[in-house]
Amino acid sequence: MNDSGTGLFTIGELARATGLTVRTIRYWSDEGALPPVARSSGGYRLYDARSVARLELVRTLRELGLGLDDVRGVLAGERTVAELAATHVAALDAQISALKVTRAVLSTVARRGSSAEETTLMNRLARLSVAERRRIMEEFVEEMLHGLDTVDPEIRERMRRSATELPEDPTPEQVDAWVELAEMVRDPEFRDLMRKAAEFNAADRGPEVPAGTSLWFVRRLVDLVGAARRRGVAPEAPEADAVLRELLGDADPVAVLERMETAFDERVARYRALLSVVNGSPAPPHGEDFAWVVAALRARADR
Repeated sequence: MNDSGTGLFTIGELARATGLTVRTIRYWSDEGALPPVARSSGGYRLYDARSVARLELVRTLRELGLGLDDVRGVLAGERTVAELAATHVAALDAQISALKVTRAVLSTVARRGSSAEETTLMNRLARLSVAERRRIMEEFVEEMLHGLDTVDPEIRERMRRSATELPEDPTPEQVDAWVELAEMVRDPEFRDLMRKAAEFNAADRGPEVPAGTSLWFVRRLVDLVGAARRRGVAPEAPEADAVLRELLGDADPVAVLERMETAFDERVARYRALLSVVNGSPAPPHGEDFAWVVAALRARADR
């Protein structure tokens, strides 16, 4: 209650009643969010009980991060608190997303000990729009598959899908993975490696080979090698010969080894792992099965 007995409050009395500073209340009053209801004989601003309620609303909206323009709009009845809240939530979501990107970039810079030039590049890559990120990946896939009409259609479609499933609101881990992935697909040596892997896949097919054949080979490899590994068969053991014969048939082991060393190169495996992180999908399975085949073929090539 004020001390004058008039039912009106000075700024100082409002400050004592609400815990706000005189400076804050005066500023809000100057900005039109809390107009005085009268002036004292000495020219001091005076406020009534409704002003106290209005001041509490202003404080609440400001604590929620709303600007004074928005606050004035609510107080004037131009917008409802609900409408303003919905708009502010969208703005906060955008800020949170930007902060996630900032955190991811700084974390990567700290981990790598990046130079100023590399930091600038990573920041630019991380802040690309969804459409720009998709364009980079789609161009990479198109360049890799250009002119290879005999690449298994199912594999071609899988690669295109994986290149377009980048998240709109990525986690810090996804941003970190995306930066590394974008750097990787810009590397000419890696592009050549992926092109060679695609050429191997295309060489396996002719017009009479049905779609999905390459995937069928992968499933057969996983079944046969998975069973051998569970039995404890080592790649260099004599028992592995039967597994390879059943898997490869009449195929040339040297040619198969060359293809698999290309297709399952460490950089290719890293590319697939990064795609999984960016897309939020499970990590590529059965890597140990493929490594077993490569080790078994290498052991026999050295004999």
